[in-house]
Amino acid sequence: QVQLVESGGGLVQAGGSLRLSCAASGRTFGIYAMGWFRQAPGKEREFVGAITWTGGSTRYADSVRGRFAISRDNAKNTWYLQMNSLKPEDTAVYYCAARLRYGLDLGTPNKYDYWGQGTQVTVSS
Repeated sequence: QVQLVESGGGLVQAGGSLRLSCAASGRTFGIYAMGWFRQAPGKEREFVGAITWTGGSTRYADSVRGRFAISRDNAKNTWYLQMNSLKPEDTAVYYCAARLRYGLDLGTPNKYDYWGQGTQVTVSS
């Protein structure tokens, strides 16, 4: 089992920045990749970005590429989502997720095995 705890959400004005953290505990040695997803009211869960645990390869959704950046600290079993130039349409509950199995489809939610509880990000205009 892997437990994920998120932190860092909040209220920010458009153009501002936030950094989300996701701390993993438990059987973290089996993690292949870590992802960030978000879900706005009335919408489906949406892929934001992902990073592989060992190689550090990243992938981003088109809507956030160039504004968001994912990084990881393997020693702390923690990964981060740095969000810059935030827009009102970025408002959502953000979830981190851990995936155990290798695969190229990092943007598919049902390929992830463990999820955090979610943290609210609200961007005011």
